[in-house]
Formats: sequence, C-alpha cells, structure tokens
Amino acid sequence: MNFKVILNKSIMLLLGTSLAGVITANGQEKLTGFVDPLIGTGFHGHVFVGASVPFGAVQLGPTNLSEGWDWSSGYHISDSTIVGFQHTHLSGTGIGDLGDISFMPTTGPLKVTKGTIKDMQSGYVSLFSHEEESVRPGYYAVNLKRYQIGVKLTATERVGFHEYTFPKSDQAHVVIDLKEGIGWDQSTETSIRKVNETTISGYRHSKGWAKDQRIYFTAVFSKPIKNFSVYDSLLLKSGTALTSKKVKGVISFHTSAGEKVLVKVGISPISEENAAQNIKAEIPGWDFNEVVMAADQSWNKELQKVQIETGDATQKKIFYTALYHTMIAPSIFNDHNGDYLGTDKKVYKNPGFINYTTFSLWDTYRSLNPLFTLIQPEKVGDIVNSMLAIYQQQGKLPVWHLMGNETNTMPGNSAVPVVADAYLKGFKGFDADLAFEAVKATNLADQRGLKYVKELGYIPADSMIESVAMGLEYSIADWGIAAMARKMGKTADEALFNKRAENYKNYFDQETKFMRGRLSADKWRSP
Repeated sequence: MNFKVILNKSIMLLLGTSLAGVITANGQEKLTGFVDPLIGTGFHGHVFVGASVPFGAVQLGPTNLSEGWDWSSGYHISDSTIVGFQHTHLSGTGIGDLGDISFMPTTGPLKVTKGTIKDMQSGYVSLFSHEEESVRPGYYAVNLKRYQIGVKLTATERVGFHEYTFPKSDQAHVVIDLKEGIGWDQSTETSIRKVNETTISGYRHSKGWAKDQRIYFTAVFSKPIKNFSVYDSLLLKSGTALTSKKVKGVISFHTSAGEKVLVKVGISPISEENAAQNIKAEIPGWDFNEVVMAADQSWNKELQKVQIETGDATQKKIFYTALYHTMIAPSIFNDHNGDYLGTDKKVYKNPGFINYTTFSLWDTYRSLNPLFTLIQPEKVGDIVNSMLAIYQQQGKLPVWHLMGNETNTMPGNSAVPVVADAYLKGFKGFDADLAFEAVKATNLADQRGLKYVKELGYIPADSMIESVAMGLEYSIADWGIAAMARKMGKTADEALFNKRAENYKNYFDQETKFMRGRLSADKWRSP
C-alpha cells in the first residue's frame, strides 16, 4: 500500500493512489540518502543515534558520559564524550532506560570504570569530534580520539556488528561493562563467561523504568581471545566467569597498525544460547560491508512506501528523517526462532506472531499507529497480537510497555483506541472476540481512576494527579469500544460505552470554557 505526498512549501497534501504502479522495483531514488539521524539530537529531541534496522530489537550506538533528561537516549549533539557502544537505546522518550551490553575498545593501561567529567583519565571514556563521526540508517562510525581507534557499527534485527580498527599496541582491550545503563537503569544481576577462544556470553538483569528487565547476549570475535579477565566492579577476580551485580569482562590482545577486530553480538530476551542462534541466523559470515548494505536496503524499502515530489532537498531531508524515526519503535521482542519473554516472565514459544515491545502508546495512538495502518499494514496484526498477549499475561492492555514490563506511564488506556482502530478498519490476523474482551476489561477495571469513572462519571481532582487528562483519555477509549460493539452487534455494550464516552462533558466548565478539575458534582478545583 503506497501513498504519494505532494509538498508545496509548507503545504502537504496526502493523496491516496492505486495500490500498484507507484513503487517500481528499479530506478527509484535512494531515499536513505535524505535521512539525517542527527536531527532531533539537540534541544529536547532525545532521539537515538546509531545503527539499527526498521523495528529491530538492536539499537547499537554510542552513549555519552553526561547524564540527565536530555540524555534519555544516551546521546546529545552538544556532547563530545563516548563511554561505550550499547545494544539497546530508547528514542524520543522523556525517561531514560536501557543502554544494555556496553562494549568499549581501548588501548593503553586498562581502566574498567567509565570515568567522570572532572577526571576523564580515571576511566575509559574517550573524546570524539562530530567531524569524525558518520551516521546514516543502519550505520554509525566514529574515531575515538583518546585511543585513535576507528569504530564502525551496523546491525540486523537481533545482532549488532562492530568493526574496530586499532593502532599498533601491546595493550589493546575491549571492555564489556554490564554495570552501566542509561537514565534510571541500574544493574541487579550480571554475568559473563568465556565460552571458547572466540566467544563470550552472559546476561544483564536491571531495574529502572522497566522494573525487571532481562537481556542475554553472545559475542563472537574475529580475533582469538588469548587474555580474558573478569571484574566485580573494580576488583579483579580469578577465572574466566563471574556472576555478580556489577560485572565487567575485558578482552586484551596485541594489535598491529590498522588491524581490524570484528565482533558480532547477538541479544535475546530468553537465553545466551538463543542469542548465539540469532547470530547464526542473521549474520553467519564476517562481511561487514555486506551487512551495512543489507541494512541500507531494508531502510530504503520501508522509506519507499511514501514518496514525495518536491525540488526542495531540505523538505526531503526533514520528511524522510521523520519517516525514519517512525520505525525505531515499537521494536521486536523475540528471538529468530520466535521465543519471547512475557510480562509474566514466562517463556512463550512459537506464538504465531512477531512479538513487539516499546509501546509508547499515549504518544503514538493519535497519529503513528493510524499511520501504520496505511504504510505498515502487515505489522498491524502482530502489534495487536502482542497487545492481546500482554492483556492475557497482566490482565489489561499495555499502557507504556517496555521490555516485558508495564511502566503505567502517561494517562489513559491508549492501547484501546489502537486495537479498536485496527478492528474497525477491517484488519484480520487476530482474534476479534479476544480483542473486544481485552478493550472492555481494560476500561472496566478499577485501576488508575477508573473506579471513580464507574461510580461518579468523573475522576475527582483531589484523588490523583492528571485527573482531567486521565478522564478525557478514558472517554476517547470508551468511544472506541462503543464503535467496536456497534460493529459486532453488542447493543448493551454499545449503549454502556457510548454513555461513558460522554463523561468528557463532566470536566467542562461552562463559565471558563475550559476543561477543569472537578472536586464534586457542584465544585471545581480552584485556582
């Protein structure tokens, strides 16, 4: 399904076209050339910078030493520090998390902590210049000034691929830091072990925005691992395996000038073994450039779904960068064999759909999810099935779901209009009866102010924060349920939810002409 967008200065007209004849197999403009992933990295943009493929589980990119709200994704254009290259990042969020499985190549005396802004030499942090940085869809490259190590990154859906170009050194290292994360994230249990002369594996469990996050990894090196050491925070331990709260692993070797060391890192929500299988399935060889090209082709295929006609290259850059950003999340949350970790922390095998996570639904239900019904129709069923599975595992549809965890962030039940929209537009591939059961049960629960909605028709302003926003979102969701009920012939449910949908009127003050917090049937919150 394809659409053509005609841009005329600031006016954009979306014209529906026939399903055939717009996109041809050959002769199309390479649209990835118009994507600038650095757009949104300044001010409060919070976007991810690094290598990924559309909707991939891996978002492999750099993380700065600085911390704070504007580093929710780990990266800000104002920064010139790098503490490692992590395999998971959020994009565009207002809360920081993830930053899992950090790899940092270094040379010289070994450091196993990241360092501080006041004393960078105390850790492994390196400065970099944006002039020595290159980023495009599916590819990231930078020079680490402190070590003169060239880093190139690319990715498949579940595997990050690193290429490090070292200088001549008898003290070359790759530090795998399982302690460090982004934002609220804190490790709770970490583990690492040497599997054989080329392979390291382990896991990282953490708490943060996602209260119980679990990620497993396997890393395969192109250069034999002759020296591997393990640290419990700063303390060197004996052996080549360790499980603790703040584990680090260090691979050390000699390198010649310009020597390239490649690393393939598979991640999994299930096991180290599944992570290894993900590598075998997605990057069986060692041709880095081939994987870069495949990632570019994957992005170009998705971007071709919407073509714009304009002679303004800046408009094209803005448009296709925005379209690129629509495909960072939701992200795949299963292994190549289909296994995924449920909200209930049970392993589900062969579920019959691609499982997704990173559902930022209050932010996406109004425009991004409806856009998916136009340009990602093949994914709508999987997204809905992922939500219905979450309903079955936690008793309600997702609010803001992250890595198998419900964060309950933002007002309302914004999955309800997403599911209703898919059903009302005639999408198949999911159980419609289960979908209605899920939306109905979710909005008839007693959580997050819904008890007051049932009892009073509004949420008292002194009962919770964001009572008005919460109530208005519930009315929107109720209308969607009523529309589903009408199409399904459920007259009693249609009447119930149509009545509830009109609860928005209870927040409208006729005198001020604003929505306001209500304390009782005849009293507004003041001021």
